Amino acid sequence: MKIVIVGGVAAGAKAAAKSRRLLPDAEIDIYTQDTHVSYSACGLPYYIEGNFEDYRALLVRSPEEFAKSGINVHLKHKVSKILPKTKQVLVENLDSPECSLVSYDKLILAIGARPFIPNIKHIALNNVFTLRTIEDGIAIRQKVESSQKAVIIGGGYIGIELLESCVKQGLHTTLIERNDSIMPMFDSDMSKLIKTQLMSINDGKFEIITSDNVTEMVGDNNGVTSVRTASGRDIETDLVILCAGVVPNVEIAIDAGIALGETGAIKVTKRMETNIKDIYACGDCVEDLHLISNTPVWVPLGSNANKEGRCAAMNACGFDDEFPGVLASAVTRCMKLTMSMTGLTETQAQKLGYETVSATVTKYDKVGYMPDANNITLKIIADKKTKRLLGGQGVGAGDADKRINTLATALIAKLTVEDFYNNDLTYSPPFSPTIDPLLNAAQLLLSKLESDS
Repeated sequence: MKIVIVGGVAAGAKAAAKSRRLLPDAEIDIYTQDTHVSYSACGLPYYIEGNFEDYRALLVRSPEEFAKSGINVHLKHKVSKILPKTKQVLVENLDSPECSLVSYDKLILAIGARPFIPNIKHIALNNVFTLRTIEDGIAIRQKVESSQKAVIIGGGYIGIELLESCVKQGLHTTLIERNDSIMPMFDSDMSKLIKTQLMSINDGKFEIITSDNVTEMVGDNNGVTSVRTASGRDIETDLVILCAGVVPNVEIAIDAGIALGETGAIKVTKRMETNIKDIYACGDCVEDLHLISNTPVWVPLGSNANKEGRCAAMNACGFDDEFPGVLASAVTRCMKLTMSMTGLTETQAQKLGYETVSATVTKYDKVGYMPDANNITLKIIADKKTKRLLGGQGVGAGDADKRINTLATALIAKLTVEDFYNNDLTYSPPFSPTIDPLLNAAQLLLSKLESDS
């Protein structure tokens, strides 16, 4: 058995390691355009922030370590074409003009996603960065350490994390988001709360601009010196980081006749199979099924990529496994403010036709007399007809994420609000009030559902 894996960060590396454990005698090759393999891309903002000095802390497994288990890693090798009829891929060596055809019995595509590049004038100036690879992280950190001002374009997960990174490195940082609120994947009331809470702890070190977008980079031969926005603002800067989202890498898949889904990512079965026999796909290049709505979604997160890589390997190696789907659970942090979500937002649920009822509470995450007690705001959403929980969001300086993780388990179990309200959650003053804020929210939601019925 010869298994060829294209891409080697989260999903690809996981698929290779699992394949080796399942088939000790298989020939396994990873081809990646990258200069590194098997690393934590999610840790790059924290490297830039200065939480640790050596970027190699982000490396999970080296090519040499893969080689010891009989997995051949080909760095700086680009798979430019898939030939399904002959079960071959065309590989380009990026360090030389060399090209070669490589055969496979099973092909696993873990080709990931790339940063979306907005249409901005003079965007190719020096010191305009994206963050996706180890090299990106090293270059940004070097520039940050010699700079005084930064502009971040985009107020999603990566933009928010890099806002903290730059501020903690002493830069005055301006974050610009074209939507009317940062973190626009949350419901608007929660997004506005995020901005309000961040600004409440702002001591002049950063600025958040919403409902505006950068139209032009201004600079010279040395690089960008300012950005100009649609509203006419000119903002001086030493560097710009583009965090305007990502797009799935699907071009070679389209060329090979591999079908895409409604989201524009590769369509796969629960076994990670594409529409072409013996070709599997996993990670940031594929779409998933949402476990609440049963609709296709594209949720490019490292947690999903690892599970999908394992599933793809299981089935490519002749075993049987299914990846049922995602809840789009996510969490991040900015300036000690936690933002977490799972399931459907109220906005998403209403667009899908649900008649929603929601409840929002703000409570201490621990007993109020504890010195580290902090407020958290929780919003949970249910379907009025079935009373089933649909999703939730948590924001605050306290432990919002553990409440959202608890809610995610309830969503998997398809619990109603009443079922969930009867949950026996732990209590001790350092960890929770006598009635957990999550149960406070459930109680309020239950009373709303009962009054509407």
